[in-house]
Amino acid sequence: MCTVIVHVPHGSGDPVRLLAVRDEDPARTWDPLGAWWPETPDVIGVRDRRAGGAWLAADAAAGRLAVILNRADILTDGEPPRSRGAIVLDAVTGHPLADPPRTHGFNLVELGPEGAAVTMWDGEALRRVRLDPGIHMIAHDDLDDPRTARIAAWREEFGATAPDDERWMEGWLDVLQRTSGVGPVDDRAIVRDNRPFGYPTQSLLVCTASLGGAQGLDVRYGEFDEPGVWNRPALR
Repeated sequence: MCTVIVHVPHGSGDPVRLLAVRDEDPARTWDPLGAWWPETPDVIGVRDRRAGGAWLAADAAAGRLAVILNRADILTDGEPPRSRGAIVLDAVTGHPLADPPRTHGFNLVELGPEGAAVTMWDGEALRRVRLDPGIHMIAHDDLDDPRTARIAAWREEFGATAPDDERWMEGWLDVLQRTSGVGPVDDRAIVRDNRPFGYPTQSLLVCTASLGGAQGLDVRYGEFDEPGVWNRPALR
């Protein structure tokens, strides 16, 4: 399952920072960060080729970014839910989320002019939480959930590397590199190989984003050389 780290600043003029690691089946093809949707030419994102939606998307003019993480739910695989990737595009183009969303479970992280928020859907209840200043992590359970081993293990360490300067990305990549020391199948791992647990997903790529301040929106993308194996990605 994917992992997202968000730092919300205490100062209103400072940028929100985000780092997202994507876990997916390597056989499910995708397009890297780019403008893939002609109907919304201002939107860039990481596109899922199969369904046409986005894992992460951003609109610099609107000052919005969204990224989605899968979570367990009560729906069965036989039900025909809407693609979760469409929710990401709706979020950055200002379309409201349906209640219920008619999808499998997700955690949707959003950055925008009104701040940062996470919407959680487990197939039964839809909850939205605004993020207070400080460091936050989310994966396949709830926001900052201590039951998630990687959050319990690393949240404080990401928080101790305060992203308050131009090197913020490098500082968080340093932490991410340290987390890889536990190996890709440890419950604490962020760069993961989930195949031993019965899932085909592996960590494929990293995106970072900074929203606010003098630079506005800055989004960067980098892939791992080998799925599920750490190497320091070149973010562009």
